[in-house]
Amino acid sequence: MERIQDNLSGFYKELAEIVSFETVVMIFEHFKGQQVTFPTRLMSTEFTIRQILKEYDGKNTKALAKKHNYSERWIRNIIKLHLSAEEDN
Repeated sequence: MERIQDNLSGFYKELAEIVSFETVVMIFEHFKGQQVTFPTRLMSTEFTIRQILKEYDGKNTKALAKKHNYSERWIRNIIKLHLSAEEDN
């Protein structure tokens, strides 16, 4: 028996393999006619910074960079800014 989602076009067919057909219809209804680009980062920068500062143990810069998909330099800068802000207070 043929499923209705087998008749979806391109992107919607791929999406239906990940989420339910009903969800695809909701996304279609909400965004139809628009070009949608998904950011490469799911979580906000503010949230990520809080997580990094919470998880930082003084030695795990490389692991944090890998986990959060940022460069080690970016991680070090965030930590440095935070530590200098704490010293100023």
